[in-house]
Amino acid sequence: MFDIDLWREIFQSINKNRTRSLLSGFTVAFAILLFAVLFGLANGLQNTFSEAFNDDANNAIMIFSGTTTKANKGLQAGRRIQFKNEDYDYVKNEFSEKVQFITSRVYRNVVAAFGNEKGNYSVRAVHPDHQFLEKTIINQGRYINQMDVIQHTKVAVIGRLVEEDLFLKTSALGKYINLDGIPYKIVGVFSDDGGDNEERLIYIPISTAQRLYGNTDYIDQINLTYNPDLSYDDAIAFGRSLTTKMKNRFDVAESDQRAIRIRNMAEGTKAVGQMTTALGLIIFVIGFGTLIAGVVGISNIMIFIVKERTKEIGIRKALGATPRSIVSIILIESILITAIAGYVGLLLGVGILELAAPTLESYFIKDPSVKPSLITAATVTLIVAGAIAGYLPAKKASKIKPIVALRDD
Repeated sequence: MFDIDLWREIFQSINKNRTRSLLSGFTVAFAILLFAVLFGLANGLQNTFSEAFNDDANNAIMIFSGTTTKANKGLQAGRRIQFKNEDYDYVKNEFSEKVQFITSRVYRNVVAAFGNEKGNYSVRAVHPDHQFLEKTIINQGRYINQMDVIQHTKVAVIGRLVEEDLFLKTSALGKYINLDGIPYKIVGVFSDDGGDNEERLIYIPISTAQRLYGNTDYIDQINLTYNPDLSYDDAIAFGRSLTTKMKNRFDVAESDQRAIRIRNMAEGTKAVGQMTTALGLIIFVIGFGTLIAGVVGISNIMIFIVKERTKEIGIRKALGATPRSIVSIILIESILITAIAGYVGLLLGVGILELAAPTLESYFIKDPSVKPSLITAATVTLIVAGAIAGYLPAKKASKIKPIVALRDD
């Protein structure tokens, strides 16, 4: 039941002892503010890492060809390594148990035109699996399929911004786009979380590109994703085995780093995971230490408050106050101050993160934020600590005789 007299006494006590109340509140507010800022910065770093790997599949492996820098097996340095369809088939079949999706790539820059609109764009000729490696989101129509590859069909899947550039306010789906004078039917429009550059790409079947642009079986790059059931260590070992076998296939020296290069996302993902785990542990220790400091601070203040109010307690007991009412008024006052100060600390912490967010992006900290539930838990911890710290001495003080309390110095 709501007791207005009790609350009037509590606010009168807080108002009478403003310095003490402000000191108690500052301890809690500062602890929560620092806790919020620390965890917000940690989340901002994790957001940066997540965004860096947002465009490509986290389990991707990319195989690049280059030029040999060392002589090997009687072959001179300076050889250009050229991948072909047979190399794509070799990787697909040799490592079938460890490969989830796989595609080749052929790159070409073209002038794309529709009606009176035209522009320069990059074309990627790919296999159907490419959609899953790039996390391509189909907004309209479909992606390239296996029949397109088999039949060498002249179809294209264009990025959202290509549609905006060339087709203005009309839908591109089903229409024909000219790529260096060759008409392609648009069968799909896609978007990509990788940003504007990724959404200004055009995809066509790899077999079509090979037939129309050179009539060869050359490919520029092989991309795949490894089986997600593999651990990071297994995926890294797979990448090294793949590197060794591809170098042997092309008679490339094992120490030649430029002829055949492999970028294995497992290495970066593992490193990022270790870094974020270590960072999270450091932040947790610092945040926990901050809370401990806040607990100690509010506890010391509560002990001092009870000691200071011993005579007041004696007067209350002499006037007929029960031990329970004495303990209640001290505990409610403690909880009220802690809760309000915790909320203020939360607002200040979130406000600092919001104001600093644009500046922090230059330090690779993106969208720093903290979960309200985490701050609520920290505030509740301080409230409970303050309540316990106040309850024990208040309980002890409520049991002493009024005459003894009034004599207390």
